[in-house]
Amino acid sequence: MDEQLFFKKLNNFHTSKEIFDFLSSLEVMSDTMASGALKKISDVEVANNGLKNPGMLENEVFRALCFQFEFESSKLSNTGLLNALQALITLRIDPQSTLMASLFSESEERLGKGQLSAENLCALGESLLELESPSCATLEQIVNRLQEKDIEKWSPREIVMVYKILQVTAREGKQDQNLLNRLNSVALSTVSQLSPNFASVVLNSLVVLRQTRAVALVAALCKHSVKHVPHFTDYELVNVLEAFLYFGHHEQIFTEALERHVPKSILTMHPQTVCTVMQYCCKKMILSKPIFDAVAEGFISDADRLTTDQIAGYIVPFGTLNYLPPSAFSLFRKLEAVLHTRLGHFQPHTLLNLLHSCVLIQRYPLNFLPKIFSRFFLLKLQAEPPGLNRVVTAQLTQLFLTVTLECPFYEDPKLSPKYQVKPLPMPHSSCDVHLLKRVKAGLLYLLKKRIYFASEVTTPYFYAVDIEIKLDEEGFVLPAAQCEEVHRRIALCVDGQNRFCANSHNLLGEEAIKRRHLQLLGYKVVQIPFFEIESLENCKKMAEYLHKKLFPHTYGLG
Repeated sequence: MDEQLFFKKLNNFHTSKEIFDFLSSLEVMSDTMASGALKKISDVEVANNGLKNPGMLENEVFRALCFQFEFESSKLSNTGLLNALQALITLRIDPQSTLMASLFSESEERLGKGQLSAENLCALGESLLELESPSCATLEQIVNRLQEKDIEKWSPREIVMVYKILQVTAREGKQDQNLLNRLNSVALSTVSQLSPNFASVVLNSLVVLRQTRAVALVAALCKHSVKHVPHFTDYELVNVLEAFLYFGHHEQIFTEALERHVPKSILTMHPQTVCTVMQYCCKKMILSKPIFDAVAEGFISDADRLTTDQIAGYIVPFGTLNYLPPSAFSLFRKLEAVLHTRLGHFQPHTLLNLLHSCVLIQRYPLNFLPKIFSRFFLLKLQAEPPGLNRVVTAQLTQLFLTVTLECPFYEDPKLSPKYQVKPLPMPHSSCDVHLLKRVKAGLLYLLKKRIYFASEVTTPYFYAVDIEIKLDEEGFVLPAAQCEEVHRRIALCVDGQNRFCANSHNLLGEEAIKRRHLQLLGYKVVQIPFFEIESLENCKKMAEYLHKKLFPHTYGLG
């Protein structure tokens, strides 16, 4: 039968039985046709969890095909040999069998003699990478042969195959940076031709191979990935997002593409993919309301099938970025129900992160705090990495402060003083030194003397404030060192961009809770956000702005 007609008929079959009946009707076929038949059998028979019908391996037509491939391997064309090898690996044929040994031996012999084309080399590489423990020596030989084919003329498939092979050889401690530099350069020129799968593989390879200097390639792949967002599989999208996190890369157009894709796909996306999307938003401080609203709805629908780590992955970013979605009531009611049934399943640090994120947005997990403050739970926290470091004790302290200040009716056990930390570290919100310097200059212009305000003050109440001003009963400013006759304290929060979500005026959760607590502790909290003072040209303008902020009506100057 003519090959073209053979493959046309073959492509219409949907079961191995149909294929075997068809092959039985033929008197003769080429090795290309026979390997194509094996490939088609693997396509219809292999599912995610193995073979649909393992009995087909005993079919006499299948056995006859394998017999010929085993004993006539030296007579096969390169295409027939490598397609058969690929199909049989997909069908889970034992790599140690005489059939596979014969095909591997013949492939390696032709590889050694330089008889394989670039396309053949890629096919052999793909087959080897499917094995649990491929031969690194053979993979290196494939890369060396590919380099003889002129790297500048490699196709996208060849480029991707070499990246995959280099990932494996790098695990053995062998990494050729000169080859990688050339490969990164060639990949940059072919980015526009990469499929969603190829783009994902290249980004993942750059992470595994730690190509932190391939900035231009990462940026190009990020822009190219925008159009592929709706077409990425869950696995591919996770690879892309993890690569952008690793390289610290972020493009607004990519976020916009995610905002279009996630709400439409939330109910079909794998929970781990949703967690990676939320992690990406959280690490980049991206408060995307379309994404967060969709994830909230997804959690309400799917919470019962999520792992405890996935539950935290869905919820923690809401607290970190200080956002309550429209479905907040249903979201936290569902979370409480899940916690009631599965509280004992959470790892200690996961549970602490989850409950701490809730109080950042004024959702108080009072039913669960006695467990958190118990000596048994604190010992478990201490026993597991990262132990009771400053970040962990800060979370515990903030939970304690929250129930003390915001939930005065809470009477259950509270946090032992030995686990409380002062001052509370604010991991995301260090002070913008340049901004603070400008505000201090404006205050000096306004108050005339430096003694009337203190900067970077550690209060007795766990929190540090950027600038503190003390007032007497009549509203006059007192020297910062004076402790008597202090009637009111003003806390100036000098807020740089790092205290807000990206491209937003929305304060981060750790800053929002700090403001609430300072107010409850008696401070007048005055916010000095970067976007209000960026355009102030000199000290006089800054002083006028600060006067309106600090003393809008009644306060005079001492």
